[in-house]
Amino acid sequence: MRDKVMQILSMAAKAGRISAGSFGAEKSIKSGKAQLVILAGDASDNTKKKFRDACRFRQISCLEYGDAESLGHQIGKQARVVLTVNDAGFAVSILNSMEVKE
Repeated sequence: MRDKVMQILSMAAKAGRISAGSFGAEKSIKSGKAQLVILAGDASDNTKKKFRDACRFRQISCLEYGDAESLGHQIGKQARVVLTVNDAGFAVSILNSMEVKE
């Protein structure tokens, strides 16, 4: 199922519905565009806390998935520790894929 989530991330990136990196993700969250936040498992504890707190405050789903290298690779960039999915359809698809896996 890991491949399914990564495939959805790749499609969302091609559709221009991903914000990547700390600055882009923070901007997306604050502007209300973010539908889902994905943190890399190897992100620092400080980064995880910062984004989890922001998500909790704005009531956005947040999950930890993969590592920075694989997340970046799926969206055609270098390693990224945080991504936001800025489309409700892609966000729901990812969350549904995660529920099936667990």
